[in-house]
Amino acid sequence: MPTGIFYAQGVKANVLFFDKRPAREEPWTQKLWIYDLRTNKRFTLKTNPLRESDLQDFVNVYNPENRHKRVETEQFHAFSYEELTKREHANLDIFWLKEDSLEDITDLPTPDILASEITQNLQTALELFQNIQTEIRQQ
Repeated sequence: MPTGIFYAQGVKANVLFFDKRPAREEPWTQKLWIYDLRTNKRFTLKTNPLRESDLQDFVNVYNPENRHKRVETEQFHAFSYEELTKREHANLDIFWLKEDSLEDITDLPTPDILASEITQNLQTALELFQNIQTEIRQQ
């Protein structure tokens, strides 16, 4: 993943875990578990860096020792294969938590912060496209 992906404003990062299995007619995956660490969380490199403790709840609910005993929580939900394939283009950009900042207009950032976030988003996008351009040229 690109450096700073968890800190770039507006950049959503998802981490997917797969088991390596041989191909078969019926899909191996019958249920997809999603943990939402992006809604109502704000991480920055300087003032609020992502820490190991921020991931502890995920580690607890992930339960790799016995996946069949996983329990849904407010931030950890399971979606069936059928639910996922019914979504347009099987889109995995799934939300179920409500963003607190969208409930009250007085909670919105000041215009200078919004402008700064937009600038950061555009700079991040430009850097990503420049990286793609460099890779294309090297081929």
